[in-house]
Amino acid sequence: MLMQMQGPVMGGRGGWTVVIVMMMMMMMMMMTCTVGSLVKVGGANGWNQNVNYTQWSAHQHVYVGDWLYFVFDKRYYNVLEVNKTSYEKCNDKGFITNITRGGRDVYEVKEARPYYFLSSGGYCYHGMRVCVMVQQLPPPPASAPAQNAASYHILMAANVFSPIFLLSMALVWATSCSL
Repeated sequence: MLMQMQGPVMGGRGGWTVVIVMMMMMMMMMMTCTVGSLVKVGGANGWNQNVNYTQWSAHQHVYVGDWLYFVFDKRYYNVLEVNKTSYEKCNDKGFITNITRGGRDVYEVKEARPYYFLSSGGYCYHGMRVCVMVQQLPPPPASAPAQNAASYHILMAANVFSPIFLLSMALVWATSCSL
């Protein structure tokens, strides 16, 4: 005679809920995700006149996928992305992008290159320009090499089969609980 296992609250669809939750948790554990950082341009000073943005940007590490956060008074200032020549000459004509929206504006840097920004209306001449050097994300640190090939293969098998094992155990448990 076989004994049926029943959970205290399991019945009907409850077992499948557990299976779905466990599968979602396993997928989240296996996913690697990088989210860009929010970099406030000018630090505590924000986007204002008489700030040394050259000195500020020299101490920043900005990577592809990060967001530049410009905080300023939109009644006076704006933020324009320009090319290098326009940046050097404080020329606001023919800008690439006007990122000004409301004085708390963000801009995602999508490739490794220098980005040039300035404020028009003559404010560029009062220091409101910045060159931000964007770099590729550094590679993750190298892991220590395996002791030998056999231990490497065992570790790889465990990494590949552990989610499958967990999933099968969850299915067996959910099936036995819902009987």
